[in-house]
Order: sequence, then C-alpha cells, then structure tokens
Amino acid sequence: MEFNRRLNEIIRKRNSLLCVGLDIDLSRTPPFVLDKKEPLVYFGKAIIDATLEFAVAYKINTAFFEAYGAPGWEAMHKLANYLPSDVIKIADAKRGDIGNSSRMYVRAFFEQMNFDAITVNPYLGYDSVQPFLQDAQKGVFILCHTSNHGAADFQKFGDEKLKLFESVALKVAEWNVNNNCCLVVGATYPLEIAQLRKLAPSLPFLIPGLGTQGGDFALAVKHALTRQNDGAIFNFSRSIIYASPADDFADAAGLEARQMKEQLNQFRTQP
Repeated sequence: MEFNRRLNEIIRKRNSLLCVGLDIDLSRTPPFVLDKKEPLVYFGKAIIDATLEFAVAYKINTAFFEAYGAPGWEAMHKLANYLPSDVIKIADAKRGDIGNSSRMYVRAFFEQMNFDAITVNPYLGYDSVQPFLQDAQKGVFILCHTSNHGAADFQKFGDEKLKLFESVALKVAEWNVNNNCCLVVGATYPLEIAQLRKLAPSLPFLIPGLGTQGGDFALAVKHALTRQNDGAIFNFSRSIIYASPADDFADAAGLEARQMKEQLNQFRTQP
C-alpha cells in the first residue's frame, strides 16, 4: 500500500493524530534507568508500552541514539523492531546528500532497520531525495518550514509572491508520483501551515512544536488537516517522555499521551 494512503488509514482506524517522539536523553531519565543493562532500550520500550494505544506514529530522533555510539545504534534498531506494524515508524534522521550517499541511507534506515519513513533535507535537490522515494510503501517527510527560531534565516527567502519554503512545497508536490511525499511543518508558524495546506492540499504534514516549543493547538490542527480531516500527525517528544522524572515516568507518559490525543481530537472535530 502507498505510504500516504496507509498513514491516513491508520489515522482513521486509531482515531488519533498523535506522534510520540523518542528523543531519549539519559541525563533526563529517572536515575534507576541508568542501572539497566540497556537503558535506552528499557526506557524506550516503557514509553512505547505506555503510549501505544494513543499514538498513530513514533518518531525516533536518530541523534539521541547516535550520540551513544554503537550501543546507541543497536538500541535504535531494537526499538524500531519493537514497534508494531500498525503504527508508523519514522526515522527522524534529516538526511540530505548526493544520490550515491542517499542510497546508502535507504539501505540503513529502510532495509536494515525497517523504518516506514524518514525525514529528509531537500537542500541538495531532487537527485538527493529520489533514492528515498523509489519505494511507494516508504514515506519521505521533507523539511519545509521548521519549528525552530532560525527557520526564517533561509526558509523565508524570496519575494512577496513566493518564499523558499513555498517553493519546496510546490516542488515536493511534483515529486509525489508514488504518493509517499510528505512535509515537515512547524506548529510555531500557524499562518505558514495554512499557506502550505493550500499549496499542497493532499500531502501529509508532520507537525512538531506543539509541546515544549509552545505552538498553538487550535490553529495548528485547523490549518494542517486536509478536507478529509486527516493528512497530519502532531509530534510530542519531551512533554510526553519526560512527563515525570520519577519511577512513574511511564504511567505519566501514558497519561500525557492520552491527554494530547484527546486535545488534538477536540480541535479536529470543531467546525
């Protein structure tokens, strides 16, 4: 099944727009976690178990695993395999290189670790993105308008008629021949979300920035969803996985995930 179709089917089946981000920093976990044989795996599995019934997708930020060297890569692989097939597994790797290198990233993340999707930087153009797009079952979330403060440094280059981030959206829509192109659009810029939805009416959006970064729930959901009331998932990382610094971290994460799912659905159903 084409990736974008599968994503929207899971959104409808699970009645959720929630993506849980696994940005695991062991300096922020409860102290007892460090005593475990594989602390990254232990913490990650506990978060997954506690939040699974509320989530559509999980976004594994590869930087937080690469930082631990070989054990981190092994932990990432184990967590990717631990996630069930009825949720979307996203490698938040933000890769972007010449085609020959991109083909190796495809092997690493799609073939070796069996992720369903990956985040990609489009700065090098189509030949750097094309290897990721070849398999219609694998999704490619392309950075378009990000949630960080520095987004405007480059992404808003252009004139009143067309900004760089808008050009990215239009180009990605052209690339979507396999129905597996998606956009990363930050919740901290709701007006830009609305504009991008006009330019790319059917592309799925991955929306970070609603939790700790403080994006506006109502505006983000209103502007991001397609006419079919799907086509967007909203990522929460720190606000869920670090909901409690104590031994009850998993229970607290589950409660926070439930609340985020319900809050997203509340704004989803409003006219």
